[in-house]
Amino acid sequence: MKPFDYIRAGDASEAVDAAADGATIIAGGTNLLDLMKHEVMAPGRLVDITRLDLKRIEDMDGGLRIGALVTNSDLAADMRVRRSWPALAQALLAGASGQLRNKASTGGNLLQRTRCYYFYDTAMPCNKRAPGSGCGAIGGATRLHAILGGSDACIATHPSDMAVGLTMLGAEVEIMGQGGATRRVPLTEFYRLPGDTPHIETVLEPGELITAVILPPPAAGAQTYRKVRDRASYAFALVSVAARLRLEEGRIAEAALAFGGIAPRPWRDAAAEELLCGEQPSEALFVRAADTLLQGAEAQEGNAFKIPLLRRTLTATLSQLWKESSQ
Repeated sequence: MKPFDYIRAGDASEAVDAAADGATIIAGGTNLLDLMKHEVMAPGRLVDITRLDLKRIEDMDGGLRIGALVTNSDLAADMRVRRSWPALAQALLAGASGQLRNKASTGGNLLQRTRCYYFYDTAMPCNKRAPGSGCGAIGGATRLHAILGGSDACIATHPSDMAVGLTMLGAEVEIMGQGGATRRVPLTEFYRLPGDTPHIETVLEPGELITAVILPPPAAGAQTYRKVRDRASYAFALVSVAARLRLEEGRIAEAALAFGGIAPRPWRDAAAEELLCGEQPSEALFVRAADTLLQGAEAQEGNAFKIPLLRRTLTATLSQLWKESSQ
């Protein structure tokens, strides 16, 4: 690990000013410290925000305001979340070991970096780590890589389970900039697709700080989070689905879907959701929704299995919700 300066921020304004001056923000450090040890990232200065007043989960306009420093453990255990937004609690519990959840923060979870093998291997080319160096994954080992939303410059996937659940639930990110100005960005607009600049991963500007995540009021219907991975615990998703269905008089009145493990950001497809609405649920309908989602899929040799796997996972998830909604 290379030497670095360390600052402990006394308030959010101090953290924002330090970040604007080139410092890297650290909270739980569950991802950043690994990246520093491997010299994938080598920040010259860290600003520690763990003493800021961002650790509360508060009721807000029928929804919740989740402070950026709320730990994944505390968020998953909150009875309001478990009762009204169960897909989020399930996604958090699927995401990591208990030890990691005790340290990982809400804001840091959203900003964790990809687990692409080539991103972590500094001997290999990676446009995300070293812009313009190339993408070692294309034509390489691609089991964990994207089938949607990638580009000729990058096919890495976003690793967060929590972000998939939040995307399905319509969450927003509260961001503070210099001078105390705040803005909200829907999570569907927070992440950037790689294009030819995969190193620019979000819409955050230099000197901006995530202060909270805003959950809208709970929506009616059954919801769940389903994750398929190589082993039973603490592995990143090959495919994951966060879904909600609301039925009225035997037909689907509302559908919300988000996907992980298949794209550079949590993936949402309005066309697949619209296809479901107004229809009588059936396995054939769910397969059609999956085919709509997969119309633009581009697989490598190593991850082509994700196409039928996603089709089966989505069908099974929607069938589960259909059964729950009919009881």
